[in-house]
Amino acid sequence: MAEGMTWSIEEADKLTQAEIYGDVLCQLGDKYPDLVAITADLAKSTKIGRFGQKFPDRFFNVGIAENTMFGMAAGLAQAGLRPVVSTFAVFTALRSAEQVRTDICYQNLDVKIIATHAGISFGQAGTTHHCTEDIAITRSFANMTVIVPADGIETGNAVVAAMEWPGPVYIRIGRGFEPHVHTTQDYGFEIGKAETINDGNDITIICCGVTVLHAVRAAKVLEKEGLRVRVINMHTIKPIDKDAILKAVEETKRIVTVEEHNVFGGLGSAVGEVIVESGKACAFKKLGLQDIYSIVGYPEDLYNYYKIDSDGIVETISEMMGKKIEEDEDWEDET
Repeated sequence: MAEGMTWSIEEADKLTQAEIYGDVLCQLGDKYPDLVAITADLAKSTKIGRFGQKFPDRFFNVGIAENTMFGMAAGLAQAGLRPVVSTFAVFTALRSAEQVRTDICYQNLDVKIIATHAGISFGQAGTTHHCTEDIAITRSFANMTVIVPADGIETGNAVVAAMEWPGPVYIRIGRGFEPHVHTTQDYGFEIGKAETINDGNDITIICCGVTVLHAVRAAKVLEKEGLRVRVINMHTIKPIDKDAILKAVEETKRIVTVEEHNVFGGLGSAVGEVIVESGKACAFKKLGLQDIYSIVGYPEDLYNYYKIDSDGIVETISEMMGKKIEEDEDWEDET
């Protein structure tokens, strides 16, 4: 994370992803005098207001005008500044999709976007505030890098890494106090390189965001049943770690993707594209919202309802392990 910015796991567990990124951004403000922050009247909710308290002359609130905010960010980047923009994911990927695409991505500008309240993490606010399409939308924009951190510690690492990563970056985080997957910040975070949290050769779970924690829990349950489950934290959706995916296909031959997102166009689709293009075979299942809009409820209840929590993952893997696929010693295509 930023130099001098450390927490114990006990401290980090009391902070949301947004609060941690807000603190990290303040540290980065000291390091980068050209860093500026912009909000659309959500400074408190997204925690970007912490930067504004420390650097009031480098902080801009445009009011409830998200489209204007992204256009302004593009202009600031053109002027040589380093803008960070934060608002709810649903306002970023849906309401302001044209500005993000045309003003920022088309020009390949150095704008960092931190989208909060993503997925169904704001479940009780209603379906209009859920955002289960943003991974699909943002990864389709040329020049855009898409990161979905597993917890607050990884969010801090992602924000730091994004400052030195060229071009636009979309960092997707939730709203609540999700327990942490990581116990230290020094685990080797790198944009575009997946993290293997649990090793195994029977089946692989590829996940991102809050579902990483549930995948780790599911792997522990399945281990008691004699299954060795590989858990891959695919925190970077674009550019995706193809090597980690294909290694898992070859070594486990069964892949389950889990995401807090519609199964169309998100992590599962990105992983599936890599597998199909490789010409290799495996049993494959995508967990997420199955082409529907989420009902209203508390996030933990919704994770269970849509089978993306540990219970749902265990159930799916138990079913998948009954599937048969052809064993082939030679993975190369016949000529």
